[in-house]
Amino acid sequence: MTIVILTLNPCQASIDLSSAGMATKSQHSPAYQPLMALLRALREEAELTQRELGELLEKPQSWVHNCEVGNRRVDVAEFAAWAMACRVEPATALSRFLTVSNRTDKPRRRASRKGDSG
Repeated sequence: MTIVILTLNPCQASIDLSSAGMATKSQHSPAYQPLMALLRALREEAELTQRELGELLEKPQSWVHNCEVGNRRVDVAEFAAWAMACRVEPATALSRFLTVSNRTDKPRRRASRKGDSG
């Protein structure tokens, strides 16, 4: 059995190698959670499996799965195609997302600027 011990050289030792300061990907933010749930709900309401939806969208089943669990972001064009494949008007699907999203978002206070009253 071989044991390998890795050590940092002097240049590496002065660098913080932790990921604490790294930005969170937007699909992992709390605001994205309702979209993932909606994507799955649209598919299930259309009584489609991930594989069947993937075939309609010309994507593999793994792509559908990754969208539904947040491993992959869905852009507007993909969202519209997803909705249409599930036999839902994209505007209706977006309206559903906004309704759910507005309930889960916490109201944000507008930062006051000099000269603003209030």
